This record gives sequence, C-alpha cells and structure tokens, in this order.
Amino acid sequence: MKPTTLVFPIDEQHRILLGRKKRGFGANKYNGFGGKINADESFRQCAVRELYEESGIRVDASNLECVALFDFQFPYDESLTHVGYVYFVRVTDVQPIESDEMEPHWFTFADVPYEHMWEGDRTWLPMLLEGKLLKGPIQFGPDNSHVEDMRLTEVDTVMESELLARIDVYINE
Repeated sequence: MKPTTLVFPIDEQHRILLGRKKRGFGANKYNGFGGKINADESFRQCAVRELYEESGIRVDASNLECVALFDFQFPYDESLTHVGYVYFVRVTDVQPIESDEMEPHWFTFADVPYEHMWEGDRTWLPMLLEGKLLKGPIQFGPDNSHVEDMRLTEVDTVMESELLARIDVYINE
C-alpha cells in the first residue's frame, strides 16, 4: 500500500486544472496532480510538492481542502494499490506550466473530459465538485482500468489522521 496525494486546483472562474499524463501508468489520461509521499513529508507537504513539480504552481499547505480519502485497490497487480487523500486548492492568477510528466489544461466544471479520465474519476469527481466529502475503496479489475467495485461513503469531514499509523509502517518497511 503506497500513501499518495492528489490535488485539483480550482480558480476564481470555477474552472478545474487537470493534467494530461504524458508517460507511465495512466499515460494520456487527465487527472489531478499528485504522487507518492516521501518519508520526510506530511500528506500536505507531498501534495504541495507534487503540484509544484507537475504544474509549476506554488500553494500553501494550509490552503488545501481535504475532500476525500480513497483506497485504490488493484488486486490483480498489488504494486499499483495505493491509499491517498484528495485535495482541492483555490487559486487566483496562476499560470501552470507543462512538465515532463504532465500537460495542464483548465476546464469548466461542465466540460471536464471524463471520457479521457480514469473510470472511477467519472463517479467521484462530480460528487466532489458538488461539495460532497467522500471516503471508501475503489477496486479495479484485471485490466487495472475498469472499476469492479466502488463503495463510497459521504462524510461530514475527512480526517487526515486516519492513515498515519498505516503510513508509518509503509515508510519504515
């Protein structure tokens, strides 16, 4: 189980910034910005670092809104399994830059290219954009793309401390 973060910047025009992944697992799919947590950082520090590395956008960790906690399960390839927090961050007057990993694009909420995203994102991202907070497992099938099972629960708050004990075990392995 890898601890990860995912960040979706939202601007003052109610647009969401997505990145088209240019290489590796998930290439050519649009997604938020994020990745694996390092041993020396918190989830929020990871989210800030990954957003900067992949889009050139700098944000303060205190401005991240924790909107979800997902357990992405890949039973047919356990090396892909990861658990992570999803954040929104409100931004103004930012100009994202393309990185070697991501090509950023702004989309209105109505024009999010769900057909070019992970299958599960098509379910949970609209719910998050409606203001819901979520947690739960998302299980992928043998092709590591199709969602076999998704049991999301709407919650009042996403407690960022829920994973800390499990993360310490992973990082210290």
